Amino acid sequence: MRGERMAKKPDVTKKFGEKRSAIVRAASVLINETGVQGTTLTKVARAIGLNATSVTYYFPRKDQLIVTVYAETIALMKEMAREALAEDTLEKRIARFVHLHVALRDRIRRGEPGLMTALSEIRSLDQEQQDELLFAYREVVNDVRAFFGDPADDRQRALFSARAHILIEAMLWWPVWSRRYSVLDFPRAEAKIVDILCFGIPAQRGEWNPLPLEDGGWRTHDDLQQNDEFLRAATVMINERGYRGASVNRIAEALNVTKGSFYHHHDAKDDLVLECFQRSYDRLSKVQMAGHEVEGTYWTRLSSILNELLRLQFFDSMPLLRTTALQALDSETKTDVVMRSNRLARRFAGFLIDGFGDGSVRAIDPLVASQIIMSTLNGAYEARRWAARFDAPNEAVGTYLSVLSEGMLAERR
Repeated sequence: MRGERMAKKPDVTKKFGEKRSAIVRAASVLINETGVQGTTLTKVARAIGLNATSVTYYFPRKDQLIVTVYAETIALMKEMAREALAEDTLEKRIARFVHLHVALRDRIRRGEPGLMTALSEIRSLDQEQQDELLFAYREVVNDVRAFFGDPADDRQRALFSARAHILIEAMLWWPVWSRRYSVLDFPRAEAKIVDILCFGIPAQRGEWNPLPLEDGGWRTHDDLQQNDEFLRAATVMINERGYRGASVNRIAEALNVTKGSFYHHHDAKDDLVLECFQRSYDRLSKVQMAGHEVEGTYWTRLSSILNELLRLQFFDSMPLLRTTALQALDSETKTDVVMRSNRLARRFAGFLIDGFGDGSVRAIDPLVASQIIMSTLNGAYEARRWAARFDAPNEAVGTYLSVLSEGMLAERR
């Protein structure tokens, strides 16, 4: 009898692990679709045909499940980074890292188990949980930065940090825009991603001569109206803490006003988030249209746009809203916002296509490149502290965007 009980233990352990993994995967999908606030133990249970009591056997509290989802995502990212780091050249490391992320999305699309969760709301967790997860994430960044070798000095270390950040952001954005592709087209998309990241966009590799754009209403000035102050505070708070962490109380406290004042201007926080998106996209669109008026090649025009947008992300008091806030929106509103984001991306693709015509842009896939541009801009807010270390804004912007102007394989000092 005792031997029989012992023989059953591995099966029990295996079933426990399988059920626990199913719960974690279901929670990951819900977090990506509805954000942390919209993810409940009841919804997770329903997604895999359990009751809420069964889920609490594995995760007594929701925050325990959320932390586990984030921790397993970061562990998987670290595993991918370590596997890619084992390759013997930089190009092979980048290609392997991209391949592993594309292959994961392929498996998930085909219905196989897989996990990759948007990490935007880590900073909404308790400080102790947050610190542990961010420490683990920094290890991933360090591993990816190691793709580029040992930096010779602080300047090169800053360059390698920017390249690692942009590479990771591109792969975290890939699950969003990959939905428009059949898995049969994934190998081609993968090859194009690697090509753009490794060798950049312009026909003249390393060309970076942006022209200044006259402010068309997209820069932030000191004389803001109160509603604009709400938009600025909410944008910064959401970018830093995610939707859940950007509470009405925190936004009101940041402006030294009451919650009543907040609700005088907005019926609900979701309305404010949507308005933040609209304002960000309006500003981005204005910069794009101003770039059309620049004299020069289409790469010069696109360079001028990117230069201006990076300055907003790095130095303006109201940066552009990160797309990770999309998780907070209801499905209908989210569809509208994503559609507008795609229109802005297609406009970037239009500049690239016109650049083929005047010879300033090399033969790349403009749709893939436009999404890499979007992820590069989107992730720039996270590099604000990195940019502040440079003596000159131009140097910070040029270093960061050198991924697009010359690619990650270029040796740069």
